[in-house]
Amino acid sequence: MPAKFDLKTSAPREQLLALGQQLKQHRKANKLSADAVATAAGLSRTTLHRIELGEASVAAGAYWAVVAALGLTCGIVAKGTTAADAVSGNIDLKKYPQLKLLAWHVQGTDWLTPQQAWDIYVRNWRHIDEAAVSAKERKLIDQLRATFEPGSKDKI
Repeated sequence: MPAKFDLKTSAPREQLLALGQQLKQHRKANKLSADAVATAAGLSRTTLHRIELGEASVAAGAYWAVVAALGLTCGIVAKGTTAADAVSGNIDLKKYPQLKLLAWHVQGTDWLTPQQAWDIYVRNWRHIDEAAVSAKERKLIDQLRATFEPGSKDKI
């Protein structure tokens, strides 16, 4: 039985839960089995499950092993910004309504990688209602363009 670790504040708990959910969503979006990811990370299937639940008692190195096994990287995002705003993490479709409409074919996840989001915008821009694009979504599009098409200032 794993040791219990009680986090005294809710912020770290919420961050671990969010990280675990994102790892699971990324694994499922890429159609990777839990056994395959656990093996690639050098962990047991049970430990992977605990990571995907955001358990605080799992060693930080185990979390990073899963991140690496999924081909991802982790970084620190300043408080007050989101991973999506920094274009360094998964993008929550619920926060970007036009992207969600364009990504109707994406099943089983509410998150996209920045590359997936950019590819969907580029392929389907002709279907977007430009008047309905919020300032927040416009900022995301501009950040994605700067990341994946440096130097480009043209519309998609």
